[in-house]
Amino acid sequence: MELQTLCQAVVEIAHRAGSFIRHESELFQRSLVEEKGRNNLVSYVDKQAEQIIVEHLSILLPQAGFIAEEGTGSHLLKGLNWVVDPLDGTTNFIHGVPPYAVSIALVDNEDVLLGVVQEVFSGECFHAIKGGGAWLGTKPLRVSAEQELAKGLIATGFAYDTTEIDHTLAVLKQLLIQTHGFRRLGSAAIDLAYVAAGRFEAFYEKNLNPWDVAAGILLVKEAGGIVSDFHNGSNFLFGKEIVASCTPLLHHDLLKTIQVLRMN
Repeated sequence: MELQTLCQAVVEIAHRAGSFIRHESELFQRSLVEEKGRNNLVSYVDKQAEQIIVEHLSILLPQAGFIAEEGTGSHLLKGLNWVVDPLDGTTNFIHGVPPYAVSIALVDNEDVLLGVVQEVFSGECFHAIKGGGAWLGTKPLRVSAEQELAKGLIATGFAYDTTEIDHTLAVLKQLLIQTHGFRRLGSAAIDLAYVAAGRFEAFYEKNLNPWDVAAGILLVKEAGGIVSDFHNGSNFLFGKEIVASCTPLLHHDLLKTIQVLRMN
């Protein structure tokens, strides 16, 4: 199936899952929450939303496997896989605090072919196809043109694993001095979409999974941005660390701060 047609179908599937999540948000009780680990929460909403997504994607592209947060479907070691986060920002959802999102991407090995991020609360739908640009609905997306880290608004997230908390806080302290400020939204998919939309100048985070970032990676790239790991390499989809920025100079300066403080 042609990528543009495929992406349109995925947008509809993301809308369907988002509608389910929005409906359940009005009824949700915190007593229904399960713990996968410290501060790593899941609910029936995550699981049922993933079932909805996987069921429809399986019909859409039967030959593709799945890399899905809640483990639905089978992961193919090579070739096409859907990368699915049915509810990115579960903690936000549980507390009734937006944003939270549906994130769906199609990858061929490590090459992201299409990505869709549906913000459930606002209804904004960000989507991109490889070589076809990034869009918010019918509006083309473009990253910020800002060159200076000092004028940037930076987004980040905090890992469940606190073994590197000293480095995390050191970077935060330095960047609070160097930038316009920080935002911690609680959804990596939305953070990356906002970089693509020019709302944030950059986003960085460690210990993320592919379903957190796959769709957002393509959004940023197709909107003219830069994506790397913490060492300016290409191991950002499965490497559990990502930096996404709007311009080369700002990207360089952000990486420099992260790298220097890591060595100290």
